[in-house]
Amino acid sequence: MMNIQELIQKAISDLYDQKVETSQIQLQKTKKEFKGHITLVVFPLLKISRKNPEQTAQEIGNHLTGKESFISGFNVIKGFLNLTIAPAYWIGLLNEINETPEYGTKKAGENAPLVMIEYSSPNTNKPLHLGHIRNNLLGYSLSEIMKANGYKVVKTNIVNDRGIHICKSMLAWQKWGNGETPESSGKKGDHLIGDYYVKFDKEYKKELSELQSTGLSQKEAEEKSVLMAEAREMLRQWEAGDLETIALWEMMNTWVYAGFDETYKALGVDFDKIYYESQTYTEGKREVERGLQKGIFYRKEDGSVWADLTVDGLDEKLLLRADGTSVYMTQDIGTAKLRFDDYPIDKMIYVVGNEQNYHFQVLSILLDKLGFEFGKGLVHFSYGMVELPEGKMKSREGTVVDADDLIEEMINTAKETSKELGKLDGCSEEETDKITRIIGSGALKYFILKVDPRKNMVFNPKESIDFNGNTGSFIQYTYARIQSVLRKSKEMTVSQQPMPGISSAEPDSEAPALQTQTILSEKEETLIQLLSDFPSIVKEAAENFSPAVIANYIYDLVKEYNQFYHDFSILREENEELKKFRLVLSQNVGKVIKTGFGLLGIDVPERM
Repeated sequence: MMNIQELIQKAISDLYDQKVETSQIQLQKTKKEFKGHITLVVFPLLKISRKNPEQTAQEIGNHLTGKESFISGFNVIKGFLNLTIAPAYWIGLLNEINETPEYGTKKAGENAPLVMIEYSSPNTNKPLHLGHIRNNLLGYSLSEIMKANGYKVVKTNIVNDRGIHICKSMLAWQKWGNGETPESSGKKGDHLIGDYYVKFDKEYKKELSELQSTGLSQKEAEEKSVLMAEAREMLRQWEAGDLETIALWEMMNTWVYAGFDETYKALGVDFDKIYYESQTYTEGKREVERGLQKGIFYRKEDGSVWADLTVDGLDEKLLLRADGTSVYMTQDIGTAKLRFDDYPIDKMIYVVGNEQNYHFQVLSILLDKLGFEFGKGLVHFSYGMVELPEGKMKSREGTVVDADDLIEEMINTAKETSKELGKLDGCSEEETDKITRIIGSGALKYFILKVDPRKNMVFNPKESIDFNGNTGSFIQYTYARIQSVLRKSKEMTVSQQPMPGISSAEPDSEAPALQTQTILSEKEETLIQLLSDFPSIVKEAAENFSPAVIANYIYDLVKEYNQFYHDFSILREENEELKKFRLVLSQNVGKVIKTGFGLLGIDVPERM
């Protein structure tokens, strides 16, 4: 596209003796119903040509075909100039793609900008659930995409390990746990603690019901609640450093972290740096006190500290409660300061659901008011909620879809589906387990990541594992099919030496020029054109913070390849040069699938 833009700029200069801005040259892929590869929209150029659209397009087309050998023809449809690119160009382009092992990606240079990406952000009062899965997959994939665009990336997590919600689980375990541990119960630590969070909510609702039965209103019952008062007192004791409370907190959090680590490993995500709210909230409180002294914030009569944001078109925001305990905003202020102290961050991206849009709008304003230069530059990667066909999930009521259960269900479904279709016939039990884990995990990840992250989505496990359609399984199967073709080509003693000018390994500057008279089909040209789009797709995914751009591009590529595979012979092709070309084409489609899926955090199996 860039080459053609430059050529058109030169053509306009030659034809009309005028310079034209790159922004005025609108190029797009030619629609399938018309002949050609690249289409120029002529209308923005009419003021320069002073001619009608058809005449302008005809003149530019004639000039290009007369001057440039790789533009072999053109046609004009109203105000659109459809350019046909010569086969030799496509073969040369495939050669370049084939000689680039890390095709489509860039490595970070020494002075590359540093991007910190925060994702996951779990609470230690419950296990990870389906909503966390979307968050973790988006955050990890975005990190890989930014790396592929030449950025230095720090993947970070903030663990919400303190607060009233944590104390609810602690209090419930203290009251009704009877010393239960992950070892004695056989449960993962995060699941065990999550059970006590649910237990607290049930007992709290029971207490409120009993109080309301005496004639109290809902609000009066909440104020009279002994259970909630005990939870608040436990939080005050924790912040005061009470040794017994701290010991209980440390023990229960240790259980939870061990559980989280198992889930992260199953999801294939990791972090470079983990921050803990218990360590950052004190820094946040200091910043709030500093803001209070400078008159940025104010204290109410009850002792609580607030920020008045009405001048910013918002409302008043609580920063410290009357009892001196902090809120999420306090912690986020402290965490932001510590992160920028720790790293020379050029861009900070928070991967957090869209229900927190207001929170991050306020955080940016408060950091700016406190004098931090990075305040205005914070990016909230706001994504939509994920639900099940049955509707929303509720942690307190224990109706969430547990991440561990879902991952295991996906793997089991992959095994059952694969066996039914005979996909794993001949595989050993060990190989079957490995492949079905790749399929099940890939199905889950792809189903979530193919959706525009800004949209709410419904996750249906049954639809995600399908070896046809826009699914991870379909793409993985195509990759495995390509690897099978390449293996068979070796078994049949088909020469794996590349076509002249095409290298299957390291670039060979001494390779003779490719025979440009090789005749390509329209489908083969389309596939190479799709492969040539990959670098711009990776760039677009970073600019839009959208793994879905890559996911849906890979699906389009795979659809085209499967049509090619159905319509054309590869191993049985009698023309040796054409056979080698198709093997190299297949090999590079596989390479782009593997690279693209790697950016989504999805593995591909060598056989299925």
